[in-house]
This record gives sequence, structure tokens and C-alpha cells, in this order.
Amino acid sequence: MALKVLIPTWWKWVDLWDITKYLNKALVKIGKKPSISYIIESYPSDTEFIITTWYYGSQVKDFLKIVYPENNITVVDVDVYDWPGSSILYSMSKAKPYLQSPFIYHACDTVVLDKIDFKDSNWIGWFKWEWSSNYAWFNVTWKEVDKIYDKWIIDPDYIHIWLVKINDFENFWNIVDSLLKNNNETLNDISVINSMIRNWSGFSLNVFEKWYDTGNVDWLNKARREIHDSFHILDKLEESIYIYDDFVVKFFYDKSLSEKRVERARLLKWLVPNIEWHENNFFRYEFAEWKLYSRTANPQNFKDFFIWSKENLWKESNEVSQEEFKKVCHNFYHKKSIERIDKFLNNHNLVDESNIINWEHVPSIKELFEKVDFDWLCSSKQTFFHWDYILDNILQTENWFSLLDWRQDFGWLLQSWDMYYDLSKLNHNLTVNHDLVNADLFTIEKNWNSVNLDINRRENLVQCQNSLHKMIIENWFDLKKVKILTAIIWLNMSPLHHHPFDKFLFYFWKLNLWRAINENN
Repeated sequence: MALKVLIPTWWKWVDLWDITKYLNKALVKIGKKPSISYIIESYPSDTEFIITTWYYGSQVKDFLKIVYPENNITVVDVDVYDWPGSSILYSMSKAKPYLQSPFIYHACDTVVLDKIDFKDSNWIGWFKWEWSSNYAWFNVTWKEVDKIYDKWIIDPDYIHIWLVKINDFENFWNIVDSLLKNNNETLNDISVINSMIRNWSGFSLNVFEKWYDTGNVDWLNKARREIHDSFHILDKLEESIYIYDDFVVKFFYDKSLSEKRVERARLLKWLVPNIEWHENNFFRYEFAEWKLYSRTANPQNFKDFFIWSKENLWKESNEVSQEEFKKVCHNFYHKKSIERIDKFLNNHNLVDESNIINWEHVPSIKELFEKVDFDWLCSSKQTFFHWDYILDNILQTENWFSLLDWRQDFGWLLQSWDMYYDLSKLNHNLTVNHDLVNADLFTIEKNWNSVNLDINRRENLVQCQNSLHKMIIENWFDLKKVKILTAIIWLNMSPLHHHPFDKFLFYFWKLNLWRAINENN
């Protein structure tokens, strides 16, 4: 008989703050994958999984369908969540019809790296940790559990990690049925286990050397630091990415964004990985064993990349009239920028004023924008586009490139955008990138109205940027337009980032816009 595992994912978890505002807790990313993947993949392939869900339950269902289509998984909806009658035990009881044999109860925020024991007996998983007063704990006599206690005990010997083998399943469900008659909202598996112990159903110990509670922010961050397959990507609350051996899965809280990304992939064809599967908020595409261009770019191959982009990506595409296209560009470059400026100034209680930045007098934002010819800035040809054209979103083979994380639209346009925005994104990324920000390789010193900025850039990327500028000029593109749009990109980034990087970006864009305005073509 196949092993059965119960994984509850039904509740909303406040300990993760905004992280679970848009996402079911079981889908919170740890390393390359969410916690539920680490759980499922720790069991044999023929395991039968019973998963209870309610909060963002459709996300769990779609994720399992797209990632584990061959696994034996049954999803059970919990009909009572946050009103009288709800409890952890009640949610477990909804899985009773599917668990009429020995099973393991594995909480969706319990990740263990040790091998799980499938022996034919009742056991409780435990972990020893010095800061454990927030966890249920238990006493042990002769290697068997006496009783599980609630939280707030300093330095107990054993803490309950919500990983339990129920061998006496009939006894377990009889006690569950009896306890639920009291309609107690605090009931959980501890209530049942203690009752089973009193009725002579013993529980042995199963020690785990590596355990992470991913339902706690501090422990989640610890898991992300320590789990060996971790990778760095700037996390966003409303979207996520999961990487598996043969495919990649993207999640968007807004289902329309997922749908538009899939549609744009169809338009971009072989420039992006092949979309294998799409389910509402998720889509899955092929994983390519290629190298990130951010790790291989150099002045020698950058020219090939530029030519490839020009010939394959930035092809003419007249989706709307040129007049309508100019309006879309103006809304993005001007209107959106004004909104972001107001947001930054309000967030920091600042007024629009001139500054001395790196010993240069830089006018107020109002004066700067009056000097920008937005009609000229928005007068570009319509082409196909990527939108977030940075080196980390590009894969390189020996003589080819593939594009990742393409934008779903521009305004409401799917096919047409301004090639200059892609060029400006490249220019931005060769100046400011994730590696630089993560290593704090920037400084800002502000004394009243005087600001000093500095940034430590890799020489290789400086040379790539020189190559980019040279090819822009050689191909009769407008370098001044690229530099102005690059400054506008930094402007729009500034209110969205952490302190002090947000202030660095704010004064950095002012300085660079001023320099670009005054620069001759």
C-alpha cells in the first residue's frame, strides 16, 4: 500500500506579514522552489498526498496541476475557515475519507532535510533549538512521549515540529470525531495525540537535525540563506518564480498578467523559452542550461549581442497609429514619472528644490522637466520589445540568445513599444545592477542641500557600456535620448526601493538628467 501524507495548506498565516497577502503559505519560495515542493519531493514518487486548502486554494490546485501532473494528489476544500466551528482539527477531519490507513501529517511550513522514517509505528518529529518558547513541546519517558504542552516554556528538551506519523489511524479518527462535537476552535493535532497517549497509543521520537519553520519570517530568511539550492532574485509580493530541473514556473497574483505574458510569448516566438503549460495565475516554460549574459558579457561579445537584438527583437511593428503611440509613450514617460516624483517627495517629506550634486548645481525637478522635449522623446518608431532588457534577463549560448522575464504589455499594447526604452534599460543595467545593490557598492552623503554620490562599477561593464554607446552612434540612433530615458528609469525606480538606495537613485537621476540635457549630440 502506498504511503499517505496529509499536508494542510488551508489557513492564512499572519506571522509572514505581507508575504502571504497575495500567496498561499505553501507557495512561499525558499530556495528555488516553494515549501510544498520540498515536502512533496522528500517522499517516494508513489506517495499519495491529501492536501487540504481554503485560503487562495485555487493557487494551490493550479500549482500542483502544473508542477506535479503525474503525482497522486487529492485536494480537499475546507468549508469553514474563520468563523465558529473552524479549527486545525476540523480542517484535518475533512481529509478523513481519504486517510483510512496509516498516514503522515506534515505541516506545509515544516521543511526538513533529513530522511523521513516510514516505520510502522506512531512517532512525533522533534528538533532541539535554544530559542524555542514559541513552539509546542513535550516530555519524554523511556523514549516515548508523555504529553505535548503548549508554547511559552523556556528551553524545553523537545519541540513539536508538526511532522507526525499516525499508525493507529482508527483510534486517531475516533478521537477527532469525539473532540469535534465540542465545537472548540482551539483544537489541533496536539489534542488528539495527548488523548491517544492517555489511551495507550504510544508515540516514539523521530529526531530531525535540519528543520526550518517557513511560517515564521526569521526562520524563512534562515532557510533562504542555508538551503543549498538557493538563488538570488529580487522578491516581489505579487509575483514569484520557481525553478525545477526541466522547467521554470512563473506566478502572478493578477491572472491577467499571466495571460498576457503567455500571449506575448506567442508573439515573440523563439526569442523566449517555449511555454509548456498555462493555468490561470501560473505558466511553465522550458528550462535552458544556458548562461546568464550578466555573467558572460564582455566588450568583445557585446557587439554580437547588439546586432542580434537589432535584427531579431527590435523589428518594426505598427500596432496603432503613430499619433496614438506617441500618447502611450507620453503617459509612460511623463505622467507616470510625475506620479513617482510626488510619491518619493511625499514619502520623504521633501520639497522640489535645486541641489548641489557632486559639486554641480542641478535645478529643481520642475525646471529639469521644462528643459526636456517630451514630444521629441516620444517620437520613436514602433518595434517589438522586451521592456525589462537587462543582462540578468538574457541567456547566452555559443552563438544565440534567449530572453527571460519579458514584459506582458506596454500600456495596453502587446506588440509595439519604443526600442529606445530597451536600449535605456541596457544602459541603466550596465551602470546600476543587482550585484552592485546587494553588495552596497554605492554611497550617498547629504548635508543640507549638498549631495555627494558615488558608485563602484565593474570595469567589464564600464567597457560594455562604452561599446553600447559606440554602437548606438554607429547605427544612427540617438544617444542623448537613451541617456535621458535612462535617467527617467532611475527616477521611476527611486520610490520603490529600500533606504538608502532610494535616495541614491533619486539624486542620481537628477544629476544624470541634468548632464544629458546639457550634452551635445
